[in-house]
Amino acid sequence: MPLSRTWPAIAVAAIVVVLVVLQLAANRLAFQGPLHSLVSDYVATPKSATVPWVGLGLAMAGLSTRPRIVALSAAACLDLLFAATRIARGELLTVGNGPLIVLTVLAFVGARRWLKGGSTTAYRGVAFGLLLVIATKVGDAWLRITALTRPKVFDEYALLADHALAQPSWLFGRLISAGGPVLGGGLHWVYIELPLAALVVAIYQLRNVSAAGWPRHFLVPTFLLLGLLGPVIYVLFPLVGPEFAFGGAGGGFQVGNYWPHALPPIDLSPRPVGFDGQTPRNCMPSMHTAWALAVFLHSRGGPRWLRAGGTVWLVCTIAATLGFGYHYGVDLVAGALLCLTAEAVLREPLRGRIWSRTAVILAGGVLLAVLLLSCRYFAEAMARNALLTGPLIVGTMAAFIAAFYATYFARPAARSAATTLSVRDTIAAAMMPAEGTFGPETEPSRA
Repeated sequence: MPLSRTWPAIAVAAIVVVLVVLQLAANRLAFQGPLHSLVSDYVATPKSATVPWVGLGLAMAGLSTRPRIVALSAAACLDLLFAATRIARGELLTVGNGPLIVLTVLAFVGARRWLKGGSTTAYRGVAFGLLLVIATKVGDAWLRITALTRPKVFDEYALLADHALAQPSWLFGRLISAGGPVLGGGLHWVYIELPLAALVVAIYQLRNVSAAGWPRHFLVPTFLLLGLLGPVIYVLFPLVGPEFAFGGAGGGFQVGNYWPHALPPIDLSPRPVGFDGQTPRNCMPSMHTAWALAVFLHSRGGPRWLRAGGTVWLVCTIAATLGFGYHYGVDLVAGALLCLTAEAVLREPLRGRIWSRTAVILAGGVLLAVLLLSCRYFAEAMARNALLTGPLIVGTMAAFIAAFYATYFARPAARSAATTLSVRDTIAAAMMPAEGTFGPETEPSRA
């Protein structure tokens, strides 16, 4: 079998093995596993109404107009049929069955063509869409595993470490509480509908796939790589977040009911705290921050409205993750480091910047490891020396952002004038590159 056909077969086999292993673990630990959840999404109430449609949207990228119309129409009709059945039974009104069924049919069509040796370029988006749905199921199962296998959480350590960053979760929590239900509702919608923002950016990036071929790099691989790497850290540094560990959502396991209106008493002897077996330990790193930052980065090559949307989504996601008590400040720093490191792995550097790319990857990995170790073993020192460690964290992050920008976004003219730029100007340029400067990853590959 040619190498180009061997790797897809290995990938499919690996996915099947992961799903089966997780389902067996779920059966043993008495919770719904990924295979059970997938079956439910086909014939019962889908767990998510957005993700199946996002997956189907990705599948449309490589198809021509007529198959798109047929697929979308079939998905909409099936969703209406399932929704009407649920309403008749008095069940929850939601959607998602239709796109998942159609996505699966398209996957079988693509697989059949692949087995017959035909071209499946048009069906690459189908693979990405189905993989996105599967990844969410794997992620849900993994979250349950983190709760069941890590009975103690490190929130007291994160709380101390966050003194270096002036306790942003408490600050944003008070601001959102003062903003009332309108502000809270808007931020909550942005927080839970991150896949929708990712779909908009991905569709823009893949809008010319059928004519120009697939780009060398786009948003979806970054999302999938982040989803693979981030959850591993959950079991290394289990956190449940301020709202649960120090607020009213702890269900009796919280240290105290402090968040967001009062800081807990300072305890310079942190310890792991026992928590329930239901709440996921999914705070460190903040994957919402990592994914929203990826959306922001990939929106840079679009028109003004797309760049503005990516910026707004990132800002609102950061405000929501902190303001709802889901994360500590150090979680967001870890999420940003993880995102930029993953992007450095996947994104092609500017011409002649190969060694800089290696340096960015190594620096991102080292900085993330140092942050985790510092929060776990030096949280007391970070809290005692907040005026030193806080600026050190922020300054190091700013320098890493500047290095990432210089490696992947800076134009030659910008690089030649880099010595005249201040750190502040460099970071500002990294956040708002000129329109159309999305980097070499947007150049289409030619099949």
